[in-house]
Amino acid sequence: MDRREFLKSLAAAGAIVSVKSSGMMDVTASTVPSSGTAAAAGDVDLAAIMNGEPAAMLEAAMKELGGIERFIKKGDKIVIKPNIGWDRTPELAGNTNPDLLAALIKMCQDAGAAEIKVFDHTCDNWSRCYEHSGIDAVVKKAGATMVPAHEQSYYENVNIPNGKSLKSAMVHKAIVECDKWINVPVLKNHGGALMTSAMKNHMGIVWDRRAFHSRGLHQCIADICTYKPAVLHIVDAYRTMATNGPQGRNANDVVLTKALFASPDIVAVDTAAGKFFTQVNTSIRFDDIEHIPDAQKLGLGSMDLESLNVKRIRL
Repeated sequence: MDRREFLKSLAAAGAIVSVKSSGMMDVTASTVPSSGTAAAAGDVDLAAIMNGEPAAMLEAAMKELGGIERFIKKGDKIVIKPNIGWDRTPELAGNTNPDLLAALIKMCQDAGAAEIKVFDHTCDNWSRCYEHSGIDAVVKKAGATMVPAHEQSYYENVNIPNGKSLKSAMVHKAIVECDKWINVPVLKNHGGALMTSAMKNHMGIVWDRRAFHSRGLHQCIADICTYKPAVLHIVDAYRTMATNGPQGRNANDVVLTKALFASPDIVAVDTAAGKFFTQVNTSIRFDDIEHIPDAQKLGLGSMDLESLNVKRIRL
């Protein structure tokens, strides 16, 4: 789907679309408030950035959120967890944008992170996913470490006491052992969960994903998010796979949306990303993405964006 077709679909859905003089779209205008009722002097809860390149949008988001130093301290051993699940090149939007990861790694290094590891439990062959996504190359060039995740020995069984359906899981040792981790999903369509974003990306930290499907996919997605929450969630919506996710078929499934959402609140960031996504794919209703309210019920964050301090920036 090209940008002209995307505009037509938004108009047909009655979405509010504001256009800058550059001709770029702001599809968050009708869904993400520029500020909520939270005190203006308080920390920003959510940054929604539009119309930039990945590194520039990340920089803008982190400026609004108070800098990476709000989340990462000198000496921290951290994990960055992107989507790398599919043997797809960046333009097909099956995985997190490598340019975004390169910029984030540099930020964490500048903040004094002692160690930075990157991994995903892939669906396709792990080495091909790491290579063809472009992520392996940028991570190594930046001086961080790519960690494999394709064998059960890399995982450790942990308890999930706050889960309703999922009470334990085998979680990758990189997550178990790190000081902090940053969740960096790509926003896209998913056949079962309807949308992949910050919560759904947690399925890549566990060994046995079949348990999620057998015990109730949406609730299990919410449950796993209660284990060692990430300090920050950065949703890559530079390119959005609107249809045929999570793998995609070809470039016709992809919309160049040039957006990024960032927050320490996983419920808020998925609410904003979900409202955005359901403008991109108008056949999906936001209310049908059940793991978001499920996570709110578990106390993981707020879906009430109007009550939060939200900053919306157009570059």
